[in-house]
Amino acid sequence: METIQIHGVALEVRRLAGPEGQQRAPIVFLHEGLGSVAMWRDWPRQVCDAAGRAGVVYSRRGYGNSDPVPDVRGAGRLAPDYMHREAWDVLPALLQALGIERPVLLGHSDGGSIALLHASRHPVAACVVMAPHVIVEDVSVRSIEAARAAYPAALRERLKRYHADVDVAFWQWNDIWLSPAFRTFDIRQDCRRIEAPVLAIQGCDDPYGSMRQIEEIAPTRGSFRMEQLAGCGHSPHKDQPELTCGLVTQFLQALP
Repeated sequence: METIQIHGVALEVRRLAGPEGQQRAPIVFLHEGLGSVAMWRDWPRQVCDAAGRAGVVYSRRGYGNSDPVPDVRGAGRLAPDYMHREAWDVLPALLQALGIERPVLLGHSDGGSIALLHASRHPVAACVVMAPHVIVEDVSVRSIEAARAAYPAALRERLKRYHADVDVAFWQWNDIWLSPAFRTFDIRQDCRRIEAPVLAIQGCDDPYGSMRQIEEIAPTRGSFRMEQLAGCGHSPHKDQPELTCGLVTQFLQALP
């Protein structure tokens, strides 16, 4: 494991080597609102091996072993455009530091939204999103309220193994999502501008979002493929890992 300084913040990074001599664009994995490098477990490695590509997994600020956010519930509270800032400011700087020009972005939940936002302004080889958020739905808010109620006991204990400062990781995500200012979050117009191929995967039993979340990506320039998975909740890579890996691999194999 290594750390890379981006705008004075140390980010935890894991690099996954690809086949020797391969020239395909690497896959950059973007985690969910409570995720981290460790929470992906070994699924990124499985995807990279199946696709024959190198990969990069990193933890955003305040997650995993990346630098924490000072005063996360006060002056450090995330702003409603936090995903835009990650996509248009932090991620480009990280890719430059890694020497990556046109990655395949693979994002889950918040990471999927960040992938879409980045692809709307920057060149990427492809964009794969699992359970992304393009708007805020009532079902999302209800589930995040339920997470807040569960956090002091079982949820906090479960998340501790994945984050150096679990309270920072939880509250930076939960507070902004439940704030009135965030209800207007809407990136559909940004998605319309994506020129790269997009694969969007949504579980039919996702408690954090309906099928609208992928139906309304609707890019007007690049190719677009949707997959709805039965018996799958908010995390296709955990609920249907082999099927999801296969869909991603098949999609990437069809790229030029």
